Amino acid sequence: MSRDFSTPRAKNLALALLALTQFLIVIDASIVNVALPSIGESLGIGQDGLSWVINAYILAFGGFLLLGGRLADLLGRRKMFVTGLLIFTVASLMGGLAQNDAWLNIARAVQGLGAAIVSPAALSILTTTFKEGSERNRALAVWGAMSGAGGAAGVLLGGVLTEYLGWEWVLFVNVPVGLFMVWQAFRLFPASSRVDGARSFDLPGSISVTAGLALLVFTLVDAEKAGWTSTTTLLRAAAAVALLVVFVVIERRSAAPLVTLSIFRLRTLRGANVVMLLVGASLISGFFLITLYLQQVLGFTPLQAGLAYLPLALSIIASAGGASPLITKFGFKTVLLVALGFVAAGLAWFAQVGADGRFISDVFGPSVLTGLGLGGSLVAVTVAALTGTTDEQAGLASGLVNAGNQIGGAVGLAVISAVATATTARAMSGGVDRTVALTDGFHDAFLVGAGVAVAGMVFAALSISSRDSREHAAAAQRGEVAVTAL
Repeated sequence: MSRDFSTPRAKNLALALLALTQFLIVIDASIVNVALPSIGESLGIGQDGLSWVINAYILAFGGFLLLGGRLADLLGRRKMFVTGLLIFTVASLMGGLAQNDAWLNIARAVQGLGAAIVSPAALSILTTTFKEGSERNRALAVWGAMSGAGGAAGVLLGGVLTEYLGWEWVLFVNVPVGLFMVWQAFRLFPASSRVDGARSFDLPGSISVTAGLALLVFTLVDAEKAGWTSTTTLLRAAAAVALLVVFVVIERRSAAPLVTLSIFRLRTLRGANVVMLLVGASLISGFFLITLYLQQVLGFTPLQAGLAYLPLALSIIASAGGASPLITKFGFKTVLLVALGFVAAGLAWFAQVGADGRFISDVFGPSVLTGLGLGGSLVAVTVAALTGTTDEQAGLASGLVNAGNQIGGAVGLAVISAVATATTARAMSGGVDRTVALTDGFHDAFLVGAGVAVAGMVFAALSISSRDSREHAAAAQRGEVAVTAL
């Protein structure tokens, strides 16, 4: 028996389930990282092949997010929420049972598909359940805390599970949690109907945008191996752009488009989605570099590296929770600019790490500062991206902002990996000690990450409407926005 949302308790239970869902989806992008050596040894997978255990998930997640968001609008949000969770859960079980690399990679890709369906459905349920203003800001603060902390917590949980139960459990752990959430979804969420109009899937648009996004993500994650200026990379990039151009042409001519292009008339939505690309790049690159520095330079074990992430995770949670009243008081644009400033400062601080560094002096302080910025920026940019959208646009807007985060992460990871590798290679060719050379690479890569955060600040200042931000804050303070139905 599903509930309505007429009481605070019902809303809080729904929010807890939605936040847990986001935590599960985000954590799965990082929980496998520390298990990779064990996976390689168990299944006989080489170093190059191991990267696809991560990339297969990212590729499907990023490629199908936009389609997943629109399906939530067309078929009903609870239906797609449950469908995505079931796909994700079954794929997790099959991944834990994998006997070879092909089996595992296919399971990870199907996991990514399930995540691409459930994540925008969950965010659109949140958007249509909590009224725009202070109430939705508080809900998005919880959502943002889970989005940011999930990546850090994944490293810790992955280390614990791998060390004490085996690598399979980084996937098996999703099964009981996923089944519990499916059960709770039927209890907590009333069935939502599709939007008015024909139940059209816009097959040509769906194929072109999914193929275009998937090829774009693949081009980025494989660019370092293939070569950034190689013919292969350039042809893939050109094909991805061509597919996305074809998609736009199809949508302009379609009577029932997958993406109603008029949504991009919202200036703040346009700006926020671009800023989310840059936030995602800063987030993923920061996590990646910190992990490598802890293990390759400071010599931490996977479990120690996971524990070292606690200050970052806790600061993300704290700042995401504190962002809600600040957004209500000052507006999402001001909070976003300040938060991105913290991210830039934290990553620039990380660029000072030493080859003979210590956790307290080199990692703890910048972790806290970066975490404070990441939590606030995730909440503020999500509030901005959803401001002014209608219920009928909720799934689409959610898919867009999630896709921005994933694609930005793929871009950031590819770029900073290339920077770190190139600097390290130059240093080692000059006879520099390997540990020092690695640290030099991290210095340059952290500085690039800080530059990305600064670019996010500049773009946010120029592209996000100050008027929208002020009006949103004023409306939130007055509580004028009416409650919307699921």
